[in-house]
Amino acid sequence: MKGVDINQLFKIVKDTQDKLQREMEELVVEGSSGGDMVKVKMNGKKEILSLKVDKEIVNPDDTETLEDLIMSAINSAMEKVDEAMQSKMPNIPGMNIPGLF
Repeated sequence: MKGVDINQLFKIVKDTQDKLQREMEELVVEGSSGGDMVKVKMNGKKEILSLKVDKEIVNPDDTETLEDLIMSAINSAMEKVDEAMQSKMPNIPGMNIPGLF
C-alpha cells in the first residue's frame, strides 16, 4: 500500500463507523405477524420500543399461539434491522476485514 497514509485510513474507518452507529441508533423499524395483529417497533440497536397486541387474538386457553406471534413479530423486526445495516455498509473494495464494520 505504497503512498497510503495509514492514519488517514484509520480516521476514515472510524468516521464511517461513527456515522453508521448514529444512523442505526436513529433507525426505527416495525415487524408484525398474524396479519398485523402483533406489531413490534424496534430501534437499530435491536431494542424493543413498543409491542402492540390486538385483543382479538388474546385467548387465555391458547397462550402458545400468542407467544409464537410475538416471537415472529420480533424476528421480523430484527431482520429489518439487519437488512438496514447491510444496506448502509460501505462497499469499499479490498476492505472486507471481519469486525471492521
